[in-house]
Amino acid sequence: MAAAAPRVQKRRVVVYIDGFNLYYGALKDKPRLKWLNLERYCTLLRPHDDIQAIRYFTALVAGPNKPNQEAYLKALATTPVVKVILGKFKDKSVKCQVNGCAHTLSRRFTVPEEKRTDVNIAIYMLDDAYQDVCDHLILFSGDSDLVPALNMVRLRFPSKMITVYVPFRDPIRGAAVELRLAASKHRDLPLPLLSKALFQDTIPDGAGGVINKPVAWN
Repeated sequence: MAAAAPRVQKRRVVVYIDGFNLYYGALKDKPRLKWLNLERYCTLLRPHDDIQAIRYFTALVAGPNKPNQEAYLKALATTPVVKVILGKFKDKSVKCQVNGCAHTLSRRFTVPEEKRTDVNIAIYMLDDAYQDVCDHLILFSGDSDLVPALNMVRLRFPSKMITVYVPFRDPIRGAAVELRLAASKHRDLPLPLLSKALFQDTIPDGAGGVINKPVAWN
């Protein structure tokens, strides 16, 4: 009797998702795709890996989009492998930049600015590498602010791989040259796969109720 083939051990993977980078790069103008099941998507993307965690970094929004985001975060909470890490928005004063406006550079406006996401991603990547949570770190982002974090992980933990998937529909946004060069490998985020990884329109919340997809995302 022939000996059984040795089992191939799957690589332990942690996925880090820059939520707003994913949103503006791939989802913003595609309402239906916003109801994205991150666990399903990552499983389709990396079928041969052992996904230890999917860390989703975002910040709570205000205004008319708040209920939509709340519904989505509740949907993500039904997938235990997805861990949501929140940053925050802080008001920032900016000058008018409209060409030809009589108030250019004199009128100021208050706009919200997302804070802490890059720092949170960097800290979790370094900590996961230090704690030996994974063999392979996978990042969904095109943000060059994360280059130092990738460089440090590769310097301190040379045996660990880092793959960057850049989410984009605009080729200019998708360049992300610095971030791509800092990674062990880089890829364009596969956009056709998004439509194959959506939550059902109505899903159980685990407490006897249901979570409904926002109407605006139909």
